[in-house]
Amino acid sequence: MNKPLKQIPKFASEAEERAFWEKHDSANYVDWTKAKRAALPNLKPSTKTISLRLPQHMLDSIKAAANSRDVPYQSLIKVWLQEKLHSH
Repeated sequence: MNKPLKQIPKFASEAEERAFWEKHDSANYVDWTKAKRAALPNLKPSTKTISLRLPQHMLDSIKAAANSRDVPYQSLIKVWLQEKLHSH
């Protein structure tokens, strides 16, 4: 027998909602058996700026490789890193 679901309160802000869900189990408020997978095609992963020190000759080689592929060198570095991560 399923117990009745509680009513989700109205929130004044996202911070208030976040605080609520940190302390409450969503299973008491949502019937997860009826959940459907959502597609978010326009969602972009967040990025973090880092500082990476490379020898000048290595950076020059990367820039030359990127130029020959007609892509920005930072994008090429990201592609190479992603490929390396997936190869392991």
